[in-house]
Amino acid sequence: MKTKILDIQGKEKSSIELPKAFEKKIREDIVAKVLEAKKTRQPYGPSPVAGKQHSAKGKLIHRRHVWRSGYGRGQSRVPRKIFSQKGIKFNWEAAEVPQAKGGMRAHPPKVISMVKFKKINKKELKIAFESALSATADGKKIAKKYSRLKNKKIEKVPFVAESKIVTLKAKDLTKSVKQILGKDLFEVAIQKKKIRSGKGKLRGRKYKSNAGLLLVVGKEEKLKTTAFDVVPANKLNVTHLAQGGMGRLTIYTENAIKYFGEKLK
Repeated sequence: MKTKILDIQGKEKSSIELPKAFEKKIREDIVAKVLEAKKTRQPYGPSPVAGKQHSAKGKLIHRRHVWRSGYGRGQSRVPRKIFSQKGIKFNWEAAEVPQAKGGMRAHPPKVISMVKFKKINKKELKIAFESALSATADGKKIAKKYSRLKNKKIEKVPFVAESKIVTLKAKDLTKSVKQILGKDLFEVAIQKKKIRSGKGKLRGRKYKSNAGLLLVVGKEEKLKTTAFDVVPANKLNVTHLAQGGMGRLTIYTENAIKYFGEKLK
């Protein structure tokens, strides 16, 4: 399977043979399985020393004939700390336990319950990656993923640009991407951030943003931009390509395609 290499003006420059991975059967079931295993949740919970950071010293024991003992004082056996003392007279107050002032929480969130240990077979991971690559070369999958592109015919996929694109400055890069993709596709290519509606604004997730375009560059190529995501070919994974649905709008550089040709056999 061959595809056209587009220059920075969006015109056809030459052609390149695509790796066989771009023609593989799309297995959405395996991709969904891999995405589920790769999900991460930020563990949260109290500090391990919560409720134990008091400066007052003193460990209460309950034995007879022992100095600083709580024996015979009519006190419950809860951990206590000494606030003051005068000879053998102590001013104790309950500490550390949940029912005490400044104590730890009774049933705090358990961090271990939030850590995932799901594993994926290497063959399944390879099938999922090749399926996600194939979806980026399928115009129907791309049109299905983006509601703005519904019922529109998408051609020239996958988009392969000459490697000169990584040398462009921000303004020229955006202009070049627009010429390569065309007006309709460019509308969904640029990342846009907006304020979330609802109470999520108060809970640490004030903004929402779309995925936008993914630009896959060669292993040695570097490009910095905030307009869309840039990932080196050697670090590309299923999450980059298929998070939120198969068929993410993607541009590959010529060197990225050559890298896949060497690695995916």
